[in-house]
Amino acid sequence: MPSLLQRVKSKMFIFAHRKTMTLLDGEYGSVFKGRSLDFDDLRSYVPGDEIRDIDWKATARHGSPLVKRYTAVRRHSVLLLVDTGRAMAAEAASGETKRDIVVDAAGVLGYLAVRHGDDVGLLHGSLEGTHYVPPKSGEDQLERLLRRVHDAVTPDAPASAMAQQLDYALRYLKGRLLIVGVADEFMPDARAQDLLRRLAARHEVLWFTVKDAVLAVEGPAATSRDVEDGSTIPAGLAAKPEVRAAYAAAMLRREEERREVFRRLGIAEEQAGSSGEVLAAVFSLLERHKAGRGRHAG
Repeated sequence: MPSLLQRVKSKMFIFAHRKTMTLLDGEYGSVFKGRSLDFDDLRSYVPGDEIRDIDWKATARHGSPLVKRYTAVRRHSVLLLVDTGRAMAAEAASGETKRDIVVDAAGVLGYLAVRHGDDVGLLHGSLEGTHYVPPKSGEDQLERLLRRVHDAVTPDAPASAMAQQLDYALRYLKGRLLIVGVADEFMPDARAQDLLRRLAARHEVLWFTVKDAVLAVEGPAATSRDVEDGSTIPAGLAAKPEVRAAYAAAMLRREEERREVFRRLGIAEEQAGSSGEVLAAVFSLLERHKAGRGRHAG
């Protein structure tokens, strides 16, 4: 069975020069800069301690000031939060399956983590349920994760249900993580937005979107079909300029609305419509995240 990680690495080195890889490594490393501390325990306040380190709830219970003590984190954990519902078996904008682009995006981000000695885990699922693989280190672990994503996405898989996976992450995952969501053009509703907001308050959260295909107008499979609900647009109708213009305008509005939602949530989001766009999109995603953190810090 061909290695999915090897496929990802081959594409990375085709599309990236050594300088690009160095820049990518630097952008990845900046995600954790200044955030490499984990809570350890509480101790009594002494003059010179930072006021912001006081645990006010514990202080109220104890009757005297208590401050949080932290320990340095030498290894970080990255969680790939991936939609493996049947929507990911559809075509992307490039004509490739979304599954292939998802594997490439998750592979690039996971490989950056492995190169830095960090652990990588996976949370994926659909309407049928959520599946979790705890973070571990090494390329063998990443290969297993990519294979699970690849094998879970089929046209017969249950429908997507990202809110379920977000709820699982919020309920059960402990410790600070770098969470990278990978899905198709996911538009969070009010509940999903609340889950994302709460998740971003606990973890570093980034979002990678795989773009939908355009309407098919020629070829043996020219009828455009939505794999989620089975609805179709016949090629003859899709070929009409007014239909194509209306479809393109609707897609653009949806993209702008999605970007605005993630902007309000303070979550960096980037998109790609082909495997060839993945590397640049990952670089842009990490840059956006760093820039967003700088604005919040200011």
